[in-house]
Amino acid sequence: MGGQRTFASMAWNAKGKVTRRERFLAEMDAVMPWARLLRLIEPYYPKAGNGRQPLGLEKMLRTYCLQHWFNLSDPQAEDAIYDSESMRRFVRVELGDDVVPDETTILRFRHLLEQHDLTSAILDAINGGSKRAACCCAPGPSSMRPSSPRPVRPKMLMGPAILR
Repeated sequence: MGGQRTFASMAWNAKGKVTRRERFLAEMDAVMPWARLLRLIEPYYPKAGNGRQPLGLEKMLRTYCLQHWFNLSDPQAEDAIYDSESMRRFVRVELGDDVVPDETTILRFRHLLEQHDLTSAILDAINGGSKRAACCCAPGPSSMRPSSPRPVRPKMLMGPAILR
């Protein structure tokens, strides 16, 4: 995230209420084994070269987590980052300074994880780390069904439902 904030971002800081979504995302930010997950994915993630520059790996991983926690499709994840300040902050995107992952980039990242069977390795890394983070994840199939246009991902509980 860039060092300079937008006016909307500064106004958001001054609001009084902390929403359940914000609390959930702050807790997940604290308990997820980010460094371990990044090390797991990094060998397979595209490197900068002559073509289009890849978005930051951590940004893509955080977007992937949002998809699971809030049951978002690829286009919905892109829209949620644009629409929600708390989700933008979690993904570490500042509008005007950073690139928001588009739905195709999100799809390609998810396919990269599935292609290298990293979805189950991510789940194992989470389950081996924090019990709080592990309770947000339930194992499930992580492959694309040939007859279904929508991918099947491991199910993760929605954020605010966990806090009840």
